[in-house]
Amino acid sequence: MKKYVLFLVGIIGLFFIAACDSYKHTNVTLPDGFVIHARIADTPEKTEKGLMFVKHLPADEGMLFVFDKTDTHYFWMKNTLIDLDIIYLSSDSKITQLYEHVPHTYTYTPTAEIPVVPGMGLYVLEAAAGTITRHQLKSGDKISFTLP
Repeated sequence: MKKYVLFLVGIIGLFFIAACDSYKHTNVTLPDGFVIHARIADTPEKTEKGLMFVKHLPADEGMLFVFDKTDTHYFWMKNTLIDLDIIYLSSDSKITQLYEHVPHTYTYTPTAEIPVVPGMGLYVLEAAAGTITRHQLKSGDKISFTLP
């Protein structure tokens, strides 16, 4: 009976975790054909959280931030535990600004030492550090994705 209850609690827990992933997803295709499976941050809450507290990001995963309008946006890297490449995109999905290996921070990182990454765009792609170099991305390159 005890094993059955533990099994049932485990199954319920898995369903709960899956239900809590309220992010939509899209495939982001780089100019060389490489695909990044990205969560979509399309609300202020999801944008604020971003990839905070993520301890590992595979090369084929990332996050695509979707804003209401093209503007200068600032990414404050507080509690971002992994180095990231940050790619700003225009409304027609062309790269406007690139930041390579933006350094990670911790909860105890002094505020003055937390990177702030500004750029102009309607979208921002956060990808694993090294993506820009590995795929030879540059300003003006077109990135492809479809929003659900």
